Amino acid sequence: MRTYILALAAVLTLVAGCKRDAPKVEEKAGDVGLAAAQEAEAAVVQEIDANLLALFGKLPPSIDRAEGPASQELVDLGRMLYYDARLSKNHDVSCATCHDLFNYGVDGKATSPGHRGLLGDRNSPTVYNAAGRHVQFWDGRAVDVEEQALGPILNPVEMGMPDEGRVVATVKSMPGYVEAFAKAFPNVEDPITFNNIGRAIGAFERGLVTPSPWNRYLDGDKTALTAEEKEGFNTFVSTGCTMCHMGSYVGGTMFQKLGLVKPWPSEKDLGRFQVTQEEADKFMFSVPSLRNIAKTGPYYHDGSVATLEEAVKMMAEYQLGKTISDEDTKSIVTWLNTLTGELPMDYIAKPKLPESTDKTPKPDPT
Repeated sequence: MRTYILALAAVLTLVAGCKRDAPKVEEKAGDVGLAAAQEAEAAVVQEIDANLLALFGKLPPSIDRAEGPASQELVDLGRMLYYDARLSKNHDVSCATCHDLFNYGVDGKATSPGHRGLLGDRNSPTVYNAAGRHVQFWDGRAVDVEEQALGPILNPVEMGMPDEGRVVATVKSMPGYVEAFAKAFPNVEDPITFNNIGRAIGAFERGLVTPSPWNRYLDGDKTALTAEEKEGFNTFVSTGCTMCHMGSYVGGTMFQKLGLVKPWPSEKDLGRFQVTQEEADKFMFSVPSLRNIAKTGPYYHDGSVATLEEAVKMMAEYQLGKTISDEDTKSIVTWLNTLTGELPMDYIAKPKLPESTDKTPKPDPT
C-alpha cells in the first residue's frame, strides 16, 4: 500500500508540474496523468496466489449424475413438476414457492410458510448449485437432490400430501403428465412412480448453475475481479474461512459444528443429531455453499441473521475465535459478491402445466 501511495503521489506531482509549465495542454496532461495513475495502481495489484486458487474450482455447466446428463425430456418434465402446486395437498405450494428461481432460489424468509401457513423450523436454502453439495438439507438427511425433492411433498408442514399414493394418483390423473412421463422414461411399463417424480425434479435442479465473475477469474480472465475484490479474497483466506468454505461451490463439502470454538447463541436446534442420534453430531450442520450468498439471506439454519456482514462476523467469532474489524468484514463481503452468478432465465421460465381432469384430487385445506 505504501508503494502504491508513493507511486500515485509521484504521478500527481508530475501532472501538477505539467499543468504549471504547459497550461495549453492541460487536458492532454490530465489524460496522461490519469492513465499513469491507473498504470501505477495496476502495477501494485497482486494477482491471487495460484496455490490458493487450487483450493477452489469452476462451476460445471450442469451438475450431472454419475451416469451422465439427463435427457431433455426428463429435464422438461422436472421443470413442470417443480412449478406444479398440485403436488401439495391444497394445491397452493410448489417447490418454487419456497425456492423462488427468480430470487436466487430462496423466498427471503427466516423460515417458510407451507400447508395451512404452518412454518417450518429451518431456513429454506437455495436450490441453485445445490446438486453439487455433499448432502441435502441442513442435517444431511438426503443424499442427493432427487431424494431431497420428495421430502417436502410428504412433510405435513410443507406440501402436506398424506402419502405417496395420493401424489402418484394426482399425477396420473392428468393426460399431459402421462405423456410426459412416457417420454422421459421410455420403455418403462409404469413410469409414474413417486421415486421417478423425484428423479425428474432432480434432473431439472441439476441444471440450476450460476457462473459468476469468480468463475471468469478462475478461467484466466484477470480483469474479472477488481483490486478490492482480490484483496477481499485474500482477507477471506487469511481470516481462516477456507477451513470450511472451499471447492467449486465454496463450501457444501462437509459437516461442521456450529459454535466450534465458542458456544452458539441458540442451541435449540441439535442439527444432525436429530437424524443420527449420535452424541458427536450435536450442533453439526452441513456447511452451505457461498455461491450467491449475497442474495440468499437471511442466514444460518434458522434464518436468524439478517445481513451478510453480521453473518461474516459471527462466523469469525464462533467458528474461528476471532473478532474481525469492520474493514476486514467489508473486504470479505466485497469478494463474496463476486460469487453472485447469472440466473439462467430461459431455463427457469415457468412452463405450461398439464390440465387437471375430473379425476384429479381436489384441493384439501385440512
